[in-house]
Amino acid sequence: QVQLVESGGGLVQPGGSPRLSCAASGSIDSIIATGWYRQAPGKQREMVAVITSGGSTNYADSVKDRFTISRDNAKNTGYLQMINLKPEDTAVYYCNARIAHGRFEYYAWGQGTQVTVSS
Repeated sequence: QVQLVESGGGLVQPGGSPRLSCAASGSIDSIIATGWYRQAPGKQREMVAVITSGGSTNYADSVKDRFTISRDNAKNTGYLQMINLKPEDTAVYYCNARIAHGRFEYYAWGQGTQVTVSS
């Protein structure tokens, strides 16, 4: 069993630069990919950014040049550095990880962390 715990959310002023963290623990041989998703009120969950174990990244067009995803493989922790936040970035941000354990691969989700961009 794996737990993903996000942290770093909260109330942020427009233009702010918070960093989200996602710490994974449990039965993990390796984390194949880590992703950040978000869900705003009344909207579907959407992909924000994904990073593979090799460091390849993919971003939603709406966050390119403002968000940076990274990971520390030794710590099983992923990060999402956000800059120049806008009110439309307000959402619950979820961490997702594709995990290898033994001969299995599976996906795990964190509980989410609220990011509210408001003055």
